[in-house]
Amino acid sequence: MTDVVVGLDLGTGGVRAIAVDLQGQIIAQTTKSYPLLTPQPGWTEQNPSDWVEASLDALFDVTQQLDGHQAIALGLSGQMHGMVPLDAEGRVIRPAILWNDQRTGKAVDAIEATIPRQELIQRTGNPAITGFQLPKLVWLRAEEPQAYARLWQILLPKDYLGYVLTGELVTEPSDASGVGCLNLANRQWDTDILNALNINPALFPSVVESTAIAGRLKSEIATRVGLPAGLPVVAGGGDNAAAAIGLGISACNLNRGSLSIGTSGVIFAPCDSEALPPSAVRPIPDPEGRVHLFCHVDGGYHLLGVTLAAGGSLRWYRDTFAPNIPYTDLMDMAARSLPGARGVLFLPHLSGERSPHLDPDTRGAWVNLSLAHTQADIIRAVLEGVAFSLREALEVISAIRAASSLRLIAPVNQLLATGGGARSGVWLQILADVLQTELIAPKAEEGAAYGAAILAMVGVGAYSNLEAAFKMLPQDSNVVQPQENPVYEAGFKRYKLLYDALKAVR
Repeated sequence: MTDVVVGLDLGTGGVRAIAVDLQGQIIAQTTKSYPLLTPQPGWTEQNPSDWVEASLDALFDVTQQLDGHQAIALGLSGQMHGMVPLDAEGRVIRPAILWNDQRTGKAVDAIEATIPRQELIQRTGNPAITGFQLPKLVWLRAEEPQAYARLWQILLPKDYLGYVLTGELVTEPSDASGVGCLNLANRQWDTDILNALNINPALFPSVVESTAIAGRLKSEIATRVGLPAGLPVVAGGGDNAAAAIGLGISACNLNRGSLSIGTSGVIFAPCDSEALPPSAVRPIPDPEGRVHLFCHVDGGYHLLGVTLAAGGSLRWYRDTFAPNIPYTDLMDMAARSLPGARGVLFLPHLSGERSPHLDPDTRGAWVNLSLAHTQADIIRAVLEGVAFSLREALEVISAIRAASSLRLIAPVNQLLATGGGARSGVWLQILADVLQTELIAPKAEEGAAYGAAILAMVGVGAYSNLEAAFKMLPQDSNVVQPQENPVYEAGFKRYKLLYDALKAVR
């Protein structure tokens, strides 16, 4: 029988399970969905029991497709930052609070009143952020004290699934660094932060390497899903880090990052911790916290810039102003406008903004409209505004990498472009020209589940390390070369002035 590994990605909209052979070919795959709960404005929750049922069903579906193949490992990935609180019997106390939940503003203020923002950034790589897990825990203590009194363990979403599958309480650095209290220098929980907040460090699971075997599949679970009892379950990674591994992005090639254009826009850039001076705190975050610094699953770190409404801006435009027009037609219209959208500027802050402003109250805008402008100009302005927003994040990332390196390392000059927005040649060219970065659109994009499978391969020794595993990744891709355009340079300067102007009149 041919060996395969299984990758499982616990997303916000659903779970994806895949089986991959040791040559990197997908043998089987399936997706199962579950509901999103919004009990109050700004709140987002899910029932972990829904995750479990969907995941077990997905694993069963995959195993039914494994004719002539034998699973040798299971790797995990999932949505970051969520909070799953457990009592002493291992039961879920309340619904999980998700990464995009915004209820924790007061908790963020309370954390930074106790631990100065600069110290928090230096220790954890990030300021306190509403979506992170630590503010959720502080909120639980203040708002649901009876639930907090029952608390025995707090887990991230994929780690809760790992607990159900194996009975082991384990996390790994890439996901744990999005909690808000992982010390990035030693990749363990920062007890100074937790003690200052009067939080027991024992509430958090042990931290192991991303390729470590977190546990083995329980016999009763194995029977239900059709996998071998005792199957190694590898710790895996948070969704962004696992997806990067699925694209071959790590410290093996510091000039290559990734650009995801989904609902949000994400720029992912690996860091080389070995290039830092011995006396430095490893690694070096942005002092202002404008971009995230997280652990990568390769043992190093990565910088992450996030635009909250990237593809979300285009979807909002379509739903609001052009509900019957296909996205392909919108892109064709945008192509009929000119670079610079004939002077129209768009600020894509429809959901507030993450990088580099950390401003939940900022809002979007079109400016410089006239009777002469057309729908094509408006649509193109949306595409260019998202590109300008991502350039702001990329400039911060490039400056941090340049300042922290002892070696001559070129800036990120190549980004693997993924997500729905990467399917548009018009948008890819705009992004390449604005970012002045070569974009590569892989012909096959398999996401975080695929990265989790690769981590599982390394975890059970099918490959000696990630670099060896990357050699099996497909090389076919479409390359978009950047073209210099002074119109975009002038537009970017005006774009930055626009944010400042709107902030001044809020």
